[in-house]
Amino acid sequence: MAAIHDSTELYRNPPTKIGQGGKYDPTRDADGYEWSPKHAAAIVDFFPTYLMLTSGKTAGQKFQLQPWQADYLATLNGWRDASGRRRYRESTFFTPRKNGKTETGAGIALYMLALDGEQKAEVYSAAKDREQASRVFEPAAAMVEKSPSLRSRFRITPSRKTIDYHATHSYYKATSADSGGKHGLSPHCVLFDELHTQPNRSLYEAFKSGLGFRAHPLFVSMSTAGTDRLSICYEVWQIARKVRDGVFRDPEFLPLVYEFPDGADWKDEDVWRDCNPNLGVVTSLEFLRAEFRRAMESPLHENTFRNLYLNEWTEQAVRWIPMEDWRACDVELPNLDGEPCWCGLDMSSTRDVTAFVMAFPLCDGRVALLPHFWIPEDTAAMAERSDRVPYRLWAKNGLVTLTPGRQVDHDKVRADINAFGNRYNIIEIAADRWNAVQILTQLTGDGFSVVQHGQGYASMSGPSKEFEKLVIGHKLIHGGNPILEDHAENVSVERDAAENIKPTKSNSTGRIDGIVAAIMACGRALTSNAGATASYYDTHSVEIS
Repeated sequence: MAAIHDSTELYRNPPTKIGQGGKYDPTRDADGYEWSPKHAAAIVDFFPTYLMLTSGKTAGQKFQLQPWQADYLATLNGWRDASGRRRYRESTFFTPRKNGKTETGAGIALYMLALDGEQKAEVYSAAKDREQASRVFEPAAAMVEKSPSLRSRFRITPSRKTIDYHATHSYYKATSADSGGKHGLSPHCVLFDELHTQPNRSLYEAFKSGLGFRAHPLFVSMSTAGTDRLSICYEVWQIARKVRDGVFRDPEFLPLVYEFPDGADWKDEDVWRDCNPNLGVVTSLEFLRAEFRRAMESPLHENTFRNLYLNEWTEQAVRWIPMEDWRACDVELPNLDGEPCWCGLDMSSTRDVTAFVMAFPLCDGRVALLPHFWIPEDTAAMAERSDRVPYRLWAKNGLVTLTPGRQVDHDKVRADINAFGNRYNIIEIAADRWNAVQILTQLTGDGFSVVQHGQGYASMSGPSKEFEKLVIGHKLIHGGNPILEDHAENVSVERDAAENIKPTKSNSTGRIDGIVAAIMACGRALTSNAGATASYYDTHSVEIS
């Protein structure tokens, strides 16, 4: 194998400051443990000696650790008990996105597989699903392929996501929560990637329970901040902070946490530098500035910026629509009679608001919205108290229809939609079939083209993002409809790990049905072949004030 670097002299003494602001001093709880410069240097030197970076502008270069990374790895491996066993059994590696977590984790996995002296070692990278689990395996495999010294000693099996090291009969495997039970495993090392995406604690606990079979195992949780404060990730995060801050003592737990400081100004570039230890190495300041500009334009992107790039735990549901932009779209609607439109129908439940929104694409890129709503007459007064809006006044103004009884009358909704169809050129109606199978079947029989539109991330993310662009760009025309504005004030968005979004309520009582229907309508209008149907606005000049 290649001649290894020698950082033994560099780590003659242990680092005393680890992580953001040097908050954690590893010597603080070191009673009964000794510092081993040889072991500290071994893992630090392994990276530039045998490994190459695999992505971005540094791909193909030697893996030169930044000082903060080198000190962390040296601390992780350098402290030993009297028998020579590693002090730290558990660690966290919590940084914002684009600070080298994944490739550092891949390097740790390879070191633990081959150079930790463990016979028949089992090394795992664990994640929510197979795709996420591959994000540590793929750079690890690429590092092996790029290193002649490693390539001749390891065997990679891509189909099984495994790397074998025959000298010690050891293997590394990428695994996930969706690939079967994990009880009965005997891990020597676990790299748990993006812990915040775990739907529950079962996979985490399964791997933790297997550590007892090894003399000096290592469990490393890697993640950015999430949104669910009831998750296993938030629990581990809080433990890491308390150990770091000396709130309680756990000499076998090594916390590395780079996060948004409490009470800091998220707009301050010095705060960005404090949160991102690899700023200027992996992530550029120009990139963060561009993301910041997007964040200043949208509450959703502010939440994303603070969560992903400042490592701040944020709320899952984020107030979405900037109301100043929404009100800027309060433009008088032109005469839309006979014009082509795509519609969204949100039936909700039988006792709640039913919303029908027609979206008319205009030739200048704007979209006009024409909504209508229905609620049960017998529950209108109660709904006014709970929703704090004047439904009966709106009904007098023709904005909402009160249907007889305590439930929305689907026959009335159907009749009104048919009346709209006689007045406007309805190309398509999009709706979720939940609570609406019968009326959708009837509308299909009436001659309308009806398409099913799910309410999950897969179906709603794209249309929601397009809807947001229309609002922020003032390309939406809604005529100041007060019900639609109320729903715009109530709507939030949830975001998943892949940054998909979907609308949700920002409080327990506020209605958002009109916005949901508008998103479906605009989504279908913008993605369908609107040009196939000639519009009045293609051939006439109309002044819209």
